[in-house]
Amino acid sequence: MCSSIASFVVATIFATLMLRESNAQLSATFYANTCPNVSSIVNNVVQNALQSDSRIGASLIRLHFHDCFVNGCDASILLDNSANIQSEKDAAPNTNSIRGFDVVDNIKTALENSCQGVVSCADLLALAAESSVSLSGGPSWSVLLGRRDSLTANQGGANTSIPSPFEGLTNITSKFSAVGLDTNDLVALSGAHTFGRAQCRTFSNRLYNFSGTGNPDPTLSSSYLTTLQQTCPQNGSGTALANLDLTTPDNFDNSYFTNLQNNQGLLQSDQELFSTSGAATVSIVNNFSSNQSAFFQSFAQSMINMGNISPLTGSNGEIRSDCKKVNGS
Repeated sequence: MCSSIASFVVATIFATLMLRESNAQLSATFYANTCPNVSSIVNNVVQNALQSDSRIGASLIRLHFHDCFVNGCDASILLDNSANIQSEKDAAPNTNSIRGFDVVDNIKTALENSCQGVVSCADLLALAAESSVSLSGGPSWSVLLGRRDSLTANQGGANTSIPSPFEGLTNITSKFSAVGLDTNDLVALSGAHTFGRAQCRTFSNRLYNFSGTGNPDPTLSSSYLTTLQQTCPQNGSGTALANLDLTTPDNFDNSYFTNLQNNQGLLQSDQELFSTSGAATVSIVNNFSSNQSAFFQSFAQSMINMGNISPLTGSNGEIRSDCKKVNGS
């Protein structure tokens, strides 16, 4: 009986993946003949980058996330300003915040040296995100590939579509829903905040003047509040960094969810997953906190789901030779 159920679950997951793959025209073996070493090339560059910059894994997965939420996973976030392009890098959620472009350039150079004109920048971001997670102790998954790169950016879309650390759960849920992601995806992908850093300006309102009350956010643990106030003084620059996960800041694990249970989520958008009374997210947080394997499995699937947001495929878009600019510009 158990064997039959297990077989059914595996078959269902496989069918779901195949359906998503078919709909998006993406495939884990897309570069099998044209660039068979693509995954190892990306992995090696990311691994080297992590040796000198413990934050880079979180930064690379954030690039993929912020890219996919604006016009789909098309590497539009990587484009610089030009005569025809207003860069998404200058949008409010990204300016002076997103990073890792030097590593993206290094990955692209390595790919071009091995298989010129073959691998898109959009696929590069998806592969770099997977490497960042797996190299930091998290799950690995077969990245579906075959995306092509956009010919333009959408700065306005970046300003409105990317979830903000200051937003409430209702708004963030709506933004996920708008790109086809559900509540489980929301909680699982938020778990990427198990590593990386955030600037004080993204949460200092919680420390001193939450929602204009003149008081701290009541959902913050008092001891954690004291720690954060020392890191982020009221009249500070706002650019100092705090660990998103105060317990294991450089490891990909499920500590993030335990932190939420202890009222030690750094961002408002984090803590609301657990502190919003009656929210569907609470039981998912509890499950992921007690079962790291369940979190890892859901996270991998949600990354695949996110990577399937409106990719350019076939003859749409192009394969950029330089991720910062459209070919021929």
